[in-house]
Amino acid sequence: MLNQLMQAKPNTAAVNVTKGVALATELEIATSFAARSKGLLARRGLPKDGGMLIDPCPSVHTWFMGFPIDVIFLDSKNRVVGLKRNLKPFRMAWSWRGAKTIELPVGVIATTSTQVGDIVAFQTSAPKSD
Repeated sequence: MLNQLMQAKPNTAAVNVTKGVALATELEIATSFAARSKGLLARRGLPKDGGMLIDPCPSVHTWFMGFPIDVIFLDSKNRVVGLKRNLKPFRMAWSWRGAKTIELPVGVIATTSTQVGDIVAFQTSAPKSD
């Protein structure tokens, strides 16, 4: 049991607090150079409630990815400063004011009505085992 708890990872969610809706309930966080560089490469897609926060990161690319994504650019205060819906493979997107990005399954921006100016919060819950 103790071994399982030691290997457990906290679960992080991204919530659009302006709209009162979750953007992702299974958010991966990439802060190291290696994790940010790898991002979502070598994956077949994102789970329905999944996503990746990349920090710092004012730009993203989908080179060599096999699936499109929605991208939300945030400033240092977690305010949405840019949106890119349905970023297809082999494309780039950036925000001059962006400090970090959230990569999400296509359709999340539309279904959550996320807009520039919205505020996003990150909530971490108790660890869960893999």
